[in-house]
Amino acid sequence: MKNWLSAARPRTLPLSLSSIFMGSFLAASSRHFNWLIFAFCCLTTIALQVLSNFANDYGDTQNGADLAGRVGPQRAVQSGAITPKQMLNGIIILAIFCLIFGVSLLYFVFRDASTNQFWGFLGLGLLCMLAAYTYTAGKKPYGYAGLGDMSVLIFFGLVGVLGSNYLYTKTFDWLNLLPALSCGFFATGVLNINNIRDIESDTRAGKKTIPARLGREAAIRYHWFLLIAGMVSILLFSILKEQYTILYVLCFPLFFINGIKVSRLPNPDPMLKQMSLSTLAFVLLFGVGQLLL
Repeated sequence: MKNWLSAARPRTLPLSLSSIFMGSFLAASSRHFNWLIFAFCCLTTIALQVLSNFANDYGDTQNGADLAGRVGPQRAVQSGAITPKQMLNGIIILAIFCLIFGVSLLYFVFRDASTNQFWGFLGLGLLCMLAAYTYTAGKKPYGYAGLGDMSVLIFFGLVGVLGSNYLYTKTFDWLNLLPALSCGFFATGVLNINNIRDIESDTRAGKKTIPARLGREAAIRYHWFLLIAGMVSILLFSILKEQYTILYVLCFPLFFINGIKVSRLPNPDPMLKQMSLSTLAFVLLFGVGQLLL
C-alpha cells in the first residue's frame, strides 16, 4: 500500500484541485454553487490526477526517462516496487473510477437538460482521460514532444475552471477565461520546475521538454513569463469586472520568491511544493474575495 500511495503522488493533488476550486468560487459568487456538484468534481479530478501519475510512472519507465541518475523522487515501476503489469492494472482501475464519478456528476447536472450537453461533457471527460494517459505512455507520448505545457494550460486551466463553472451555472462568461488562464499559467509553472529539475535525464532519454529544448537559462526566463502572465491575467479580470476585493495579491510575493529561488537553486525540486501550495493559497484567497462581493 505504501508503494501505491507513493506512486499516487499526493502532493500533486492540491494543484489539480485548484482549478476546480476556482471554477466553484466563480459559481458561488453568482449564487450557483452546489455541494454535490463540488464533491463529484473533486472526486473526478482526484481520480484523473492519480490516473495521470500512474501513467506517468508507467510510461516514463517504459520509455527510458526514469533512469538511475534522475534527480526527482524514485518511481515505483523503475525501482521495481510495482511491476509494469500491476501499474497497468492500477491505471485501468483508476480509469473505471473516473468514469463512475464523471458519469454520476454529468447525470446529476444534466438530468433535466439537453442530452447533447451530457454527451459533450462525457466526450470532454474521455479526452481528459486520454490526455492523462498519453502524456508519457503509449507509442507516441506527447510529453516527449514538448507539448506537456500546452496540455497543462488547457486541462489545469481552461477545462478545469471553465468546465467546472459551467456545470454549476450552465452559462459561459468570456471574462472567466482570465482566471482560467491564471490557474493554467501557474500550473504550467509547476511543470516547468519539474522539467528544469529533470533537464539532464530528459535530454538523455530524448524527452524534448521545453527546458530540454531551450536550455536552463531560457527555461528560467520562460518560468518568469508564466508567473507574471498568471498574475497579470487575474488582475485584468478584477479590473474588467470592477472587483477590488483582491486578497489574492497577498500571494504575489510567494510567486516572486519562487521565481528567484528557481533562478538560483541548482536543483529547484524544493520549489515544486512551494509553487503548488502557493497556487492553492492564491485560489483560496481569490475565492474569499469572490464570496465577499
